Amino acid sequence: MASANPTMKLDEKYDHYDYPTTSPTPQSGHPGHTTPEQDAQVHQLRMQLEQAGCRDRLDTLTLLRFLRARKFNVALAKQMFLDCEKWRREFGGGVDNLVRTFDYKEKAEVFKYYPQYYHKTDKDGRPIYIEQLGHIDLTAMYKITSADRMLQNLVCEYEKLADPRLPACARKYNHLLETCCTIMDLKGVGLSKASSVYSYVGSASAISQNYYPERLGKLYIINAPWGFSGVFSIVKKFLDPVTVSKIHVLGSGYEKELLSQVPKENLPKQFGGSCECPGGCQLSDAGPWQDPQWARTPAWAKQGGEQVPVVDNQETPLVGEGAPGSHAPPAGGAYAGQHIHQ
Repeated sequence: MASANPTMKLDEKYDHYDYPTTSPTPQSGHPGHTTPEQDAQVHQLRMQLEQAGCRDRLDTLTLLRFLRARKFNVALAKQMFLDCEKWRREFGGGVDNLVRTFDYKEKAEVFKYYPQYYHKTDKDGRPIYIEQLGHIDLTAMYKITSADRMLQNLVCEYEKLADPRLPACARKYNHLLETCCTIMDLKGVGLSKASSVYSYVGSASAISQNYYPERLGKLYIINAPWGFSGVFSIVKKFLDPVTVSKIHVLGSGYEKELLSQVPKENLPKQFGGSCECPGGCQLSDAGPWQDPQWARTPAWAKQGGEQVPVVDNQETPLVGEGAPGSHAPPAGGAYAGQHIHQ
């Protein structure tokens, strides 16, 4: 339980973790590496949010992410949290219900144009998130789905990143994991597609930045077209230095650097790895979160301690990363279905 981390002050009412809660690297403001002043700011933020009527998501790990996103300015973190809670109540009829009921039946068809998926882990234990933007054709895609449904799917995936994906990875690698390793493939993205691609990515990035802070561990932009590096060198002047340090812009010769972070057996073959999941890596959702040894039923799939029915968007048999063969869903029931994380 929560007492597994003696270096982080835990709240008995809200902190009920069944996975490691200490960050593996000693960074200020991260769990297990906070100052007394930062601990006091967590307490202050929690009290103010309770006074504002908040009851959910007041655990220490969550509050620390919002505080880090606002440089430990309690007033700004409070406003960010309240804005997020308002959005959660309104988006898709309510995010807490959406994650249980969203049926992305067109997923396989959409992925023919725009693959977006989690797949195994990097060398630090982070879930790998892959996006391929080169085949986006919004005209064709909107005959299959809609922008709203694409964003709803994105939000459901963020919810499943928080639980069960990251907790399962933390259990396997025996240290807290709060971020992803994102691979964004720009192969085939030319000027003709740029406006439609960046329009959607902009909407998606706004959701991640405003409502899912501190989720970017590393970002590899691969097959970056000519001139992209020059544009990024200008843009990065306006970004936080900590964020910039996580971003690696690579051309077509990206494999060596990418494989220095991602085990070859975990990287899909099309990117220079050796993984070939049955049915394709895009729809496998392979990772520790599919292995009963590490996976648990997510909190959003339970009410009052009891499991509730959820929609299952899984397309292929579940294969646990590093496990011998296929696995049944995690004990107690499977979770439902399934950009730049900050």
